[in-house]
Amino acid sequence: MLDRVFNPEGKSLPPMRGFKYSSWSPLGCDANGRCLLAALTMDNRLTIHTNLNRLQWVQLVDLTQIYGERLYEASYKLSKADTPRGELGDFSEFQRRHSMQTPVRMEWSGICTTQQVKHNNECRDVGSVLLAVLFENGNIAVWQFQLPFLGKESITSCNTIESGINSPSVLSWWEYEHNNRKMSGLIVGSAFGPVKILPVNLKAVKGYFTLRQPVVLWQEMDQLPVHSIKCIPLYHPYQKCSCSLVVAARGAYVFWCLLLISKAGLNVHNSHVTGLHSLPIVSMTADKQNGTVYTCSSDGKVRQLIPIFTDVALKFEHQLIKLSEVFGSVRTHGIAVSPCGAYLAVITTEGMTNGLHPVNKNYQVQFVTLKTFEEAAAQLLESSVQNLFRQVDLTDLVRWKILKDKHIPQFLQEALDKKIESCGSTYFWRFKLFLLRILYQSMQKAPSEVMWRPSHEDAKILISDSPGMGSTEDDQEEGTSKQASKQSLCDTGKGMDIDDTADDSLPQSSDIGGREPMEEKLLEIQAQIEAVEMHLTREHMKRVLGEVYLHTWITENTSIPTRGVCDFLMSDDGYDDRTARVLIGHILKKMNKQTFPEHCSLCKEILPFTDRKQAVCSNGHIWLRAGWGQGESRRGKIKHKSSFGTAHEGGFVLATSAFENKLI
Repeated sequence: MLDRVFNPEGKSLPPMRGFKYSSWSPLGCDANGRCLLAALTMDNRLTIHTNLNRLQWVQLVDLTQIYGERLYEASYKLSKADTPRGELGDFSEFQRRHSMQTPVRMEWSGICTTQQVKHNNECRDVGSVLLAVLFENGNIAVWQFQLPFLGKESITSCNTIESGINSPSVLSWWEYEHNNRKMSGLIVGSAFGPVKILPVNLKAVKGYFTLRQPVVLWQEMDQLPVHSIKCIPLYHPYQKCSCSLVVAARGAYVFWCLLLISKAGLNVHNSHVTGLHSLPIVSMTADKQNGTVYTCSSDGKVRQLIPIFTDVALKFEHQLIKLSEVFGSVRTHGIAVSPCGAYLAVITTEGMTNGLHPVNKNYQVQFVTLKTFEEAAAQLLESSVQNLFRQVDLTDLVRWKILKDKHIPQFLQEALDKKIESCGSTYFWRFKLFLLRILYQSMQKAPSEVMWRPSHEDAKILISDSPGMGSTEDDQEEGTSKQASKQSLCDTGKGMDIDDTADDSLPQSSDIGGREPMEEKLLEIQAQIEAVEMHLTREHMKRVLGEVYLHTWITENTSIPTRGVCDFLMSDDGYDDRTARVLIGHILKKMNKQTFPEHCSLCKEILPFTDRKQAVCSNGHIWLRAGWGQGESRRGKIKHKSSFGTAHEGGFVLATSAFENKLI
């Protein structure tokens, strides 16, 4: 009766607060294209949360309650052939029902994409994601959610698998691709030592296969609990095919298993890596880019394990990372590596001082750089992802280097120019724009006040159509002049704390003093930024015009100022792009002299398309345009957004662009 889990309503003890475990879904699962968070609380309640707004988390569904209702409807029987059990008054039956509803771990799978045929015989991609939940009795509930996940109505199915493992401790997805065939399974570890892969039959997901029967990776009951499991997809250089590396932390050792599919079937090679730690491993993480594994124990020692393939299987080269040399005497509680392996995050507390433990524990998250600036820049230049957003940890290293040195290194500038000349991909143009913007930011004077702190100054509000208030034009003009004067003072005061380091990417001045004025440097960098932005604008305009001409991927109620875009591209005599001119010629013939100009929603006057940043009508009304893809979307794509009809009439969305970088 005193147990808060068995009797949460007894009120004998205060409720348990905190979380046992949490798991992030892949990118693109919620309504905004972000990640979902599955959280397991201390009172064994599994819920799914989403981040609708900034730092505002909302609970979407309570899976513990839904699964309990399903078990109640089935009379707590896993199959129809099960015999009825005893009543709830029987303590053994109470324990059985409790163990089959108490989650231990949960893990998300990758996004499964299938095609669905509509009524008009059109095919559309339908995404779904799986969430595997491991319970105390060894059963696994596999939930299938339709994307985007909105709540209880997005639950497609829930199937229960019997693993047959006693005292399960950890769970992980096994996803393997062989000859364009995707296979999946679930890796389950026990607190007694065994590790096995269970088949997951995805009948509702076409194109995905699974194992015929469970595969035992380690079967000895050696009482070494499995703490963590990671599955890393790799390429075997000798077998010339893809393979899967499974690593598991068992006590102070690392168990590894290499899975390889050949003509003879599934080949399994396994072994242990010993001599890593003197204490049990408390956390393990893996870099899926190159297969490097990191382990840590509570004494502040981190091991880096690098897999090296051999003719038969593989071996590991490991080296020690002593955090005490960086942070002093600390105790480690967990580690995690960034997506591209640039940073290692470590949770630490104070270690022993003069042989005594600290009175209070202060948990801190420390960051250790694993790559140098040169390695990060080279990886960005040779990346196959072609998306800066997915390599944000590498760009952060480059950003800090430029902010610190206040110049772009010469080797990076030359290598980037060669890439632009050779292939001309917009990825390298966006990378160049990123470097120039960071360089411009490094030249500016640091603000005296913290940017995120709200100001308590009374803002002047323009009140119109209010009786007895009189004219507010003078106040508005006064406020505008004050704002303009402040902006001019801010612009003239930029770059006062700049050192004497010369910028390699900027030409040197021939002044007598031998030092180029900071204002001229800022103007020159601003001119380069404008040139790169104009190039990206034209490239995205060409892409939009191509979609217009082919009539593909145009959503309903989307308005595009085709004539204005064509005139804007043809207005610059220095811009000689044969592809753009041919495309514009075909579009103009197709339009047959029809024009659909944009109109101001205030005075109904025609808005000329002469500037890519704003549109000004004859009465002086200004409408800001969103950027034509100068940034980068989450997947590197442009999504057509339906117009709102508030900032335009019969034309292009001005306040919110019809072609904006939307998280999809």
